[in-house]
Formats: sequence, structure tokens, C-alpha cells
Amino acid sequence: MIKVLVVDDSAFMRNALVSMLNSDPDIKVIGIARDGFEAVEMTASLKPDIVTLDVEMPNMDGIEALKRIMAQTPVPVLMVSSLTTEGANATLDALDIGAIDFISKDLDDLSVNIVKIKDILVEKIKIIGKKRIIPTPRVISAAPLEMPRSSSRISQKKTGVVTIGCSTGGPKALQILLSKIPGNFPVPILIAQHMPANFTGPFAKRLNNLTAINVKEAEHGEPIQRGTAYIAPGRGHMGVLRKKITETVISISDDINAYTYRPSVDALILSVLESYSGRVLGVILTGLGNDGAKGMKEIKNKGGTTVVENEDSCVVYGMPKAVVQAGNADKILHIDDIAGVIINTV
Repeated sequence: MIKVLVVDDSAFMRNALVSMLNSDPDIKVIGIARDGFEAVEMTASLKPDIVTLDVEMPNMDGIEALKRIMAQTPVPVLMVSSLTTEGANATLDALDIGAIDFISKDLDDLSVNIVKIKDILVEKIKIIGKKRIIPTPRVISAAPLEMPRSSSRISQKKTGVVTIGCSTGGPKALQILLSKIPGNFPVPILIAQHMPANFTGPFAKRLNNLTAINVKEAEHGEPIQRGTAYIAPGRGHMGVLRKKITETVISISDDINAYTYRPSVDALILSVLESYSGRVLGVILTGLGNDGAKGMKEIKNKGGTTVVENEDSCVVYGMPKAVVQAGNADKILHIDDIAGVIINTV
């Protein structure tokens, strides 16, 4: 039984979250808090397996409450955030402080859209709660690795582009990985992180401030450049189009019905393969579900290289596991070691 503490200043949200969580026989809500003060006190006294924590609350907001919980009684925390730019920035702050992941609520039509988050909420609670993660602060090194000299690099390297896919736990994993990529990295990096539309822009800006390479939210029609990482916008799916022999541009599709996850990792990889064929290095990091498994299989079929994060460093070993179980992972590595392999493969 996974014990959950629900924290939200809205009576409607509290009731909705409690109803959704208690509908699953493996989950039990053991406490309800209305603000950050109650959240800190009840986390210490009830010792839940996981806390759902609203970002915006009176008296003490979710960010301050999270800081105190992490300092006093560390426990996995799932942030509940509004789909606003302010909510996005606060949620990204929370992930830096120690929150495991977040779910978003659409305040424009909450009574309807709250139902849509039930399945993913329950799935995240069950996987994270069962793993019994103990959050620990981690200082991410800002010093990137160096590109090897041409004479010492492996022969016949042919990688022309790197694709990265991730979901739950991905924001921190991407910080760790990209902070090690040198500024003179010779190929573009295309990233699909499952994230709402209003979150991907602030997330790209945050990563750009932490890395030697340029990181930006991708724009439809822009040429892709070496040494730049492009974050797929959350409003649709990202791909690429070959315009000329020497020019490839970003393509953003708003057709969200073709794939379950948004932005889709499979959609990204399959599009990139059309332009780069066997010159793709595919990387799958922590995340729920199996998005990316189809794309990684095609990378292997076309002679590219596939790398996945190992179970020890994953917050959720779902997306990498799907690739491993299908026999399509060339390398299975701790998140700390993936950047080095990427650098030595291009």
C-alpha cells in the first residue's frame, strides 16, 4: 500500500486528487493539508511514501514547503502545477530543489480536464511510491568534458545528429548530461522531453544557462546548427526536413493525435532518420511508458547507435527498459557516463 499526503489550498482539487488516488487499491491517502505549514508538519508526523504538493498556496507556498520537507524529512514529492509561465518556472525550481516530478492542471476548464490526469497521476504515484526514492541534493558540475582529438577518436565515426528522449525524471537527467557537453560539440542535439507547452520554453532557457552549448526551444522552419540542443515545444511534435543537401530545418507538427505522448520521442526519431538514416545516435533517458522504443529499433535497423540510461540512475525505468527488453540498446549506462559516450561517438 502506497501512503500519500495530498497538499492543495483548493477544496475542489483536494477532493479530486483524493478521489482519483483512493480509486486504486494500491494507494491510500493518509492525510490532507491545505497549505505549506500543514504540509511540513504532516509529512513529519505521518511519514507518507509520497506527497502531492500544490505550487501556489497562501501562507506558505509549495516551493518553501518543499525546501523544508527536503531539509527535515526527505520524501518523494510530486508537484501539482498550473499551466502558466509562472507555474512552469516555479515547478522547474521545485525540480531543482528535489521534487521527483510534476503533474499539470488546466485551470481554464478544471472540472473537465482534471479527469484527464487520473491515469498518469495514479501511474506516477504507484511507480515512484513503490521505488521508495529518497531525494538527495545533487550539485551538477558546470565543467563540460572535452572533445577528443581527431587522432585519438574511434575510426569510421559517422554520427550526424543526436536525439534524446525522456519523461519522468528527465529535467534533472538532461541537466546532468548536457552540462558535460562541450561548447564545440560538432553536431546538433534534438530533444523530446514530455512536458506541457508553457513549460518547454522556460525549461530550454534554464538549460541554456547551465550548459556550454546553446540550448533553445525549437522553432518551426529554423535551420539546425551544430553545437545547439533543440527542445521540442510541448504543443506538438518535432521533426526535421531536408531542405537542401547542406541544410536541414526544424519541423513542428500540431497533429497531436498521431502519438500518445507529447512531444513524442518516436515522432522525433522517425523523422530524423528520414534525413540522417544510419547517422543517428539515439539516447533514451528516464521516463514512464515506452515512447522511443519504436524509434530506437529503427535506428538499430539503419545502422545507427543506441544508448539508454540504466535502472540505477533512472527515476523511472520505463522508457529505457522498453528498449532494453526489445534488444535494441547498444549501451546501457549510468546518467553520469552517457555524455562521454556521446562525445566519443560523433
